[in-house]
Amino acid sequence: MTTSAPEHQLDSDSLLKNESINELSDKGSSPYIRFPSGSDCTEQALQKRWQHLAKVNKSSNSHDRHLYSGEDLSLYAANIENCIGTVKLPVGIAGPIRVNGSYAKGDFLLPMATTEAALVASYHRGSVLISKVGGCTALLLSEGVTRSPGFSFKNIVDLANFSQWLLVNKDKFSNLVKQTSRYCQLIDIRIAVEGNHLYLFCDFTTGDAAGQNMVTIASQAICEYIIANTPIQPEYWFVEANCSGDKKATAQSFSNVRGKKVTVEVQIPEKFVKRFLHTTPQRMVDCWRMSALGGVISGSMGVQGHYANSLAAMFIACGQDAACVAEAAVGITRFEINSDGGLYCSVTLPNLIVGTVGGGTKLPSQQACLTMMNLPEDNQARAFAEVCASAALAGEISIIGSMAAGDFTHAHKNLARER
Repeated sequence: MTTSAPEHQLDSDSLLKNESINELSDKGSSPYIRFPSGSDCTEQALQKRWQHLAKVNKSSNSHDRHLYSGEDLSLYAANIENCIGTVKLPVGIAGPIRVNGSYAKGDFLLPMATTEAALVASYHRGSVLISKVGGCTALLLSEGVTRSPGFSFKNIVDLANFSQWLLVNKDKFSNLVKQTSRYCQLIDIRIAVEGNHLYLFCDFTTGDAAGQNMVTIASQAICEYIIANTPIQPEYWFVEANCSGDKKATAQSFSNVRGKKVTVEVQIPEKFVKRFLHTTPQRMVDCWRMSALGGVISGSMGVQGHYANSLAAMFIACGQDAACVAEAAVGITRFEINSDGGLYCSVTLPNLIVGTVGGGTKLPSQQACLTMMNLPEDNQARAFAEVCASAALAGEISIIGSMAAGDFTHAHKNLARER
């Protein structure tokens, strides 16, 4: 007995029969026109780019009013190239959420920039519930940002001698790092080997900055010192050999840290589960268990529902590197019945790459969102990480509660489609 592929599924034979394949080698007859590039955000530069767009797209300048209407964009010059304007996203507020953290202590508003209806409402519900039961407890466990330069050698013998020289001289690297930034500190040097390739893990702390650029500059200084002084020269080297976990989900994040590792928990009495979520602790644990096993079956990195929703929304609103959601949205959610018959909930996020200075945090709207959160003056980035983890906990409680109560579809239909 043979079975055919579903009608909607394209097999290789169908693709190869596509007549447009013959056009793949056609490079086009029209000349390539370069876009007016540059990092300047002056009105003259923007007008030049929009004139170019109007010409190549055969459209009038009236189409640019949604992206650029003559506002002063000089404040964005350090954050963008080839600028043509700005994209506006609605920003909503969830919370406040009460956090009893090692650095975040108090009630915090959660600014969220998103186009997904029902998202803010869901996190708001979870935040209110957490606050009603006295708040969640947050603990920053560790922090560090890694760069992983890579070195290639002729053979393993050269690599071994190079490794010995590194370990003997690694104490000299700390002073080099301090010369690149007063906030960047080298906390550890580690080595991994694959054949004649050596991966050098340089672990840093970066103060209140997220620190990706900071650690890149520091690692470059370390590598240049190594090349200038080591008696065993590598055949070639790179300042980042893709072993740091930068902007991707990795297994090593569970045994190490990238950014800030935070764990958060809350105890919710049964009556509050019934009142706010319209379900029971037992049904929520059942739903979490099935979801956790579903994640295992699908091969997900970590066990969680939707960390990326809150992290992406808060990262965009608060000037974080949105691409870091790829690594930050890795972690573990756990629900259990506690000894009082209530619900125990926890989340652990090992890769919160966040900062409150530098990057996009100095832009006007993003700075306003950070300011309204009323973070403490000292250790702001650590407090911000604990608030981000608390927001993720609120989202996990809300979505599992919605699934357990059977109103997930209705809520999205009501808020996202028929509103």
